[in-house]
Formats: sequence, structure tokens, C-alpha cells
Amino acid sequence: MLQTLAQLGYAQRMSSIRISAAGYQFIAVPNDAAPRTVAAFEKLLPYKQKIIHVRWSGEACWIPLGDFDLKTGFENQTSHPSVGDILFYPGGFSETEILLAYGSCCFASKMGQLAGNHFLTVVEGRDNLRPLGVDVLWHGAKDILFERA
Repeated sequence: MLQTLAQLGYAQRMSSIRISAAGYQFIAVPNDAAPRTVAAFEKLLPYKQKIIHVRWSGEACWIPLGDFDLKTGFENQTSHPSVGDILFYPGGFSETEILLAYGSCCFASKMGQLAGNHFLTVVEGRDNLRPLGVDVLWHGAKDILFERA
């Protein structure tokens, strides 16, 4: 059965997000279950950073943000993101960060398991998530840009 984005739980108020990194393009949609995080992140667009490979979480890349505070708190948090899920960790036990899962992932830091706000989901270009992750793993940090599609 074909479902609309609204039926799948994706926000309609914010447009899709184009993500560009290492020559790859992705389209992500916002998640209704994290309205504070979606609204705060939208104010940052276009948002350019560096993405690096995770150390403890498995098959994922992350954007370390130090003590940056979006003032969202926790909402719709998970420790086990699916491929294409993008999480925002608002800080606490570890530094603030954005995590992009490209394979098996259990979100963690040197302090132990974490949970982040699932606020975006990649819906186009998913086949290139693993190549991006492997590229970042073996060749280091890459520029990443989030902008309105």
C-alpha cells in the first residue's frame, strides 16, 4: 500500500533537505515526532560542517558540535537508528552532535550508550549512504552541506 509522507509521520511544514557530501547527494525529510529539533535545525539552514566517522557507534558518521546548544532537549530519541536516520544529540553525557547512520548502529560514546533525537530521514540517495560512510572511514573528514531542497 502506498502511503503519503504525512501518513509515514514526516513533517509537512519544513521542506525537504538536500544533503551534499563527498560528491554524493541525498534528500531527507523532517520527522513530525521531533518538532523542536526540526524547527531549531531549520533556522541554521544552509548549514555547512565537517563529517567524520564515529568511534563507538558502528556504521555511522557524525558531526561533532562541542557544547553547541540548539535548546531542544530530548524528543523522539533512539539509540538504534535505522539506515538513513539522522539524529541530533543535545548533549549531556557526551558532546552535542549530529549522527547519520549508514548501516548497523548503536549510538554510543566513551561514556556508554546514548540516545539522540531522530529528526530527519534520508528518503533519496540511500544507496549512496554506505559509499559515503566507507569514504569517510578510509579517507577522513568531508564537507557536508544541509540546505532546503
